[in-house]
Amino acid sequence: MAQARGISRTLLVFSHDYYDDDINDLVQSIDFCKVIQIFYPFSIQTHPTEFPGADPGDCPRDIKKEQALLRKCNNALHPDLYGHYREAKFTQTKHHWWWKANRVFDQLEVTKYHTGMMVFLEEDHYVAEDFLYILELMFRKSQDLCPKCNILSLGTYLKTFNYYTYNKKPYRGGWYPGNAAKVGTVREGLQASSALREQGSFGSFAGSYSTLSRSQLKDAARRIRATVDVSTLLDQNQKTLRRSPPDLPAWYDRPQVALIGQSAAHVEVTPWISSKHNMGMAFNRTTWYEIVRCARHFCEYDDYNWDWSLQHVSQQCLKQKLHVMVVKGPRVFHIGECGVHHKKSNCESNQVISKVQQVLKVARGAQQLFPRSISLTQTSVIKKTKLRKGNGGWGDQRDHQLCFNMTLVGR
Repeated sequence: MAQARGISRTLLVFSHDYYDDDINDLVQSIDFCKVIQIFYPFSIQTHPTEFPGADPGDCPRDIKKEQALLRKCNNALHPDLYGHYREAKFTQTKHHWWWKANRVFDQLEVTKYHTGMMVFLEEDHYVAEDFLYILELMFRKSQDLCPKCNILSLGTYLKTFNYYTYNKKPYRGGWYPGNAAKVGTVREGLQASSALREQGSFGSFAGSYSTLSRSQLKDAARRIRATVDVSTLLDQNQKTLRRSPPDLPAWYDRPQVALIGQSAAHVEVTPWISSKHNMGMAFNRTTWYEIVRCARHFCEYDDYNWDWSLQHVSQQCLKQKLHVMVVKGPRVFHIGECGVHHKKSNCESNQVISKVQQVLKVARGAQQLFPRSISLTQTSVIKKTKLRKGNGGWGDQRDHQLCFNMTLVGR
């Protein structure tokens, strides 16, 4: 992120659900942009034995409702739609995202009057150096290319995609390989938001990394985000000539890591789908106000994932459903190894980071970063999205009320 063009004009807001002096000191040592930290006030750490933490009087997750009623535990009347009772460590992810979004849009003094876009990233994301530049291009062109789009996305969850539009065409010294690369991730924990101070759009960033299998991708929880305000980032004086890319690294032939897809200057328009378009997503205050008007739908939907809950809001409450403009050449990569749903003995991500850096090196040499313009490719036609049954974990009315209370300014 330190190498991103325009980052020095960005306010980076880290939103924490865990207090740790070493982490806080590390954040404060950032010197490439302005930084502020905010702390989720209803965390498990600060409420270990009372709601919204795990109250000893709460019902065990797997107890039957009949037994819970006989035991008279706190939430006996309100299991989720699968008959399970709440688990604090999972409910916290949705609470934290909703609190942070409310905090940055409506309550934090330095950001609550911002009128540009808000971009949401996570702590296990690695960004290309032109991610702010691309965001600005998309923001400027969105009214012309897609007036109904109310979300921009800098990343995708495509399982395979090629970097070069001229795939398998010869260049001096060899051929571009035709196979694509794969990546998957899950995210949790530290949140971060960033905000540029002039005009443009908001975004967020965070920092631990993970690569998962195809099956793991399906249930990866989409977590914790924040905000960046992108201003005039375009370098009008930049005039670069396309040149043949350098030799590709030896591992490029093998399906190991996601590459920047097809054309880095192309975007696609499609209905917003939580499992595909929540990475590096951006929206403005107008869209936020539409979402927050549907707070009851978000807060009472029986799913502990914030993104599935947002999908429910789009389908059941918004007058105009969420539509997204997605950059075909992702500027955000997942590099984490662990998360809420998946644990490994080794959570280090250095190997994945190294591969992503190699991918970006190839892209840089191929003059695929910092394109002069963007163009709309064929718009995706998606069948009408079926109403989805929630994943549960959110049946407790105390969670509903806490979530809704976060929309009240001043809390």
